[in-house]
Order: sequence, then C-alpha cells, then structure tokens
Amino acid sequence: MLLSSCGTHKRMVYFQTEHQDSTEVQNSQYTPTFKPDDFLSIIITANDLESVTPFNFPIIGTPQTTQSGYSSGSPAKLGYLIDSEGIVNLPILGKIKLGGLSRTQATDLLEEKLSSYLKNPVVNIQIQNYKITILGDVTKPGTFTIPNERITILEAIGLSGDLDITGVRNNILVIRDEEGVKKQYRVDLTTDQVLSSPVYYLEQNDVVYVEPNSAKRSQGTFWRSSGGIIISLTSLVITTITLIVK
Repeated sequence: MLLSSCGTHKRMVYFQTEHQDSTEVQNSQYTPTFKPDDFLSIIITANDLESVTPFNFPIIGTPQTTQSGYSSGSPAKLGYLIDSEGIVNLPILGKIKLGGLSRTQATDLLEEKLSSYLKNPVVNIQIQNYKITILGDVTKPGTFTIPNERITILEAIGLSGDLDITGVRNNILVIRDEEGVKKQYRVDLTTDQVLSSPVYYLEQNDVVYVEPNSAKRSQGTFWRSSGGIIISLTSLVITTITLIVK
C-alpha cells in the first residue's frame, strides 16, 4: 500500500520539484504577434469623429461569454482577415503588413499612417478568433475563445475543468502552427519545468491533448471488443436461472 501510494503521488501531483527560493519564469514577458488567418477588429478614433467614418469597418455581433469571462462559439463575422503573407487590406490605407507584429507595433504603424489623414488618431486592435483547443482526458474538452489574448497552459487546463484522474500528467502534447509547419511539444506537469517551457504561454490556435493512462485505454478497448459478449452471456445466465427457478 505504501509503494502504491508513492507511485500514485508521482503520477498525479503537479509541480513536485522542490525549491528553497521562488522560481522565475523566463517567458513571463510573452506578447502575442499577429499571424496569418487571424481575424482582427480594428477600430479607429480621432478628435473629429466624422472624419474617421471612412476608415472604420463595422463590427457586428460578439461571441456569447460565460460567467468566467471566456467565450465559446463563432467569432464576429465582420473584420479584417490577415492573409497568408501577413497582409490586411484597410479602407483608404490599402494593403498593410501586420503579420509578425505585436499589438503595440501594429498600433504604432497604423497611427503613423493615419496621421496623414487624421488629427491625433487612436487605433484599437483585437484578435477576434484568438482560440485554443483542449482535447483528450479532461473534464470539458472543447475550443475556447480567449478574450484577453493571453493564456497559460495551466489556465487552459483549468478552463477545461482540469484533467480527469486517468489523464497522463507528465506527457501533455501541445500542437502549434509555426509559419505553416505543425510542431509538437511535450510538457510534464509533475515538475516545474513547465514554467519555462516554450508552450507555457499558449498561442492562438494551439491544440492541447491529454492522453488517457494505460488502464483507461485498456478498459475502453476491452468493453468495445468484449462488452457485447459479456452482456449476451449475462442475459443467458439470467434467463437460465429464471427457467430453473420456475
């Protein structure tokens, strides 16, 4: 029983690495950058409100939000889609490359270009389809839209209701699209190495997969292959006992 308890502790408990001092997270300054297929809401304001009308594209509808502040479902249908070359086509300004830029960099770029047309322009940019997908052995798998465009893998797991008791905690898979190439990362939640992982902060369209342990996989395979036979035999035994008793 003692050996079993120790083994269970190692498999189930998060952050088992012991430190006397606090651990610094090297990537705590993570800032998302715009990527192809990002769907942007770009709202422009200035001192003269009427003068900004030609520069704005109307945004209609917003996703339904939950009490936690997160949302699920389809994003707004109107906005600016970044193409495969990182370019958006804006009214008056024309084609501008925003791919690879952070929000601050893109805002500064647009405000500089708008200054030729408007007095004191202010630009607000938001990714409408910033979402992550969580699959596998979790309580609530699904795709979630992230309103603040910043989420850690730990927050994502919490958003999905945490791993099931049978979820493998030391081999979490994160699939990420990097310049058109799908890359896979493995994360061990039972150590503090996750805090310095390149996927500690998730990026838009990341997919997190939690595999079930061997016991659950075996159980699922067993019932799919033998469940019908067991039910038939049980029914036969009950029927036979009923006939004998009568």
